[in-house]
Amino acid sequence: MLNEGITMADLPVHTIVFEILTRVPAKDVGRSKSVCKQWYALLSTQDFVRIHCSRSLVSSNQRVLLIDDLTCSVHPIIFQSNDYGPSSIVTFPFHHHNNDVSILSHLNGLLCVCLNHTYELLLWNPTTTAFKHLSTPDSHGFYINNLDAIGLYVDADDDYKVLHIKRRSGVLGVYVYSREVDSWRNIPFITRQEYLSPHFNWSAGTFCGGTLYFTVCECWVGGTNVVICFDVNSEQFKEISFPPVPSTGMVQGVLVNVKNELHMFASTGMFEMTIDLWTLQGDYWIKVLSCPPIPPISLSLWCDITHYVTNGNWFVMTKLGKLFTIEMDMKPFECFYPVTWFRGFKGAVFVETIVSPSI
Repeated sequence: MLNEGITMADLPVHTIVFEILTRVPAKDVGRSKSVCKQWYALLSTQDFVRIHCSRSLVSSNQRVLLIDDLTCSVHPIIFQSNDYGPSSIVTFPFHHHNNDVSILSHLNGLLCVCLNHTYELLLWNPTTTAFKHLSTPDSHGFYINNLDAIGLYVDADDDYKVLHIKRRSGVLGVYVYSREVDSWRNIPFITRQEYLSPHFNWSAGTFCGGTLYFTVCECWVGGTNVVICFDVNSEQFKEISFPPVPSTGMVQGVLVNVKNELHMFASTGMFEMTIDLWTLQGDYWIKVLSCPPIPPISLSLWCDITHYVTNGNWFVMTKLGKLFTIEMDMKPFECFYPVTWFRGFKGAVFVETIVSPSI
């Protein structure tokens, strides 16, 4: 931003180019690198990437990535009609078997994905097509569904990292991958022994305000439900309570970062579901709104939250693609929420950036 009284004519060409190109779409930045060596060097600096990313985190740059058995496609989001725009087909730049790719976490245009046939973890930017294998010969970077949990975050030094929580035969290991040093290391994590049991389901991590949050829910009626918090700078864990929802049915919590405030959609019920929206203030949950019960849904079609759009409609979708629309009397915000199912597809919502999976 220019100071008062300073015009573009007063600035050196280098600064003008920097200011302009940090505001253009990510794909145009890639094309601009081929203009000359000076532009290539400028657009490759970490300062440029960081500022461009911060200016790209707007709703107009959000995209939906959808994966089925045959194709992988990217769609723009049309907020006015609550739908996806025309698709572009994406070719995975890494080896895979029949699109067996699961999306585990995303942040600032990077996706952390798992190749289901080999269990390998990768970082991938679908906008630039760049990717990085995270698996190593000493067994780091391999993910097992329903046992492991993944969180992607960036620390105070602007280093992108992956937190990998592994449960193996009653033993829990916690490992951090650093993009800066391109290696894994173990960190201590003391928790209750029962959380190591496969009866507890760990969510993917949601990054908000310097902390990764995980829901940890016991897989039966009346079970224990907590939130585990990981401070990404001190690398310390702590446990906070779940919102005070009824424990008479199944419980599911979906965490969402909305404008750097942590929210949770807490759904409870057996034959009818009730879904409440909560926000975290300090270590305590404050209820924002309640919704009327959704019509009866069998447990095999248990719901995932998909998105919340600007016209006040809140969409709840079953795992097999059945859609419910709830009209909300609430000031809307342009934000789509990340999940792993969209109309029967695997997918994710991401923002188009030039953030690289490797240094």
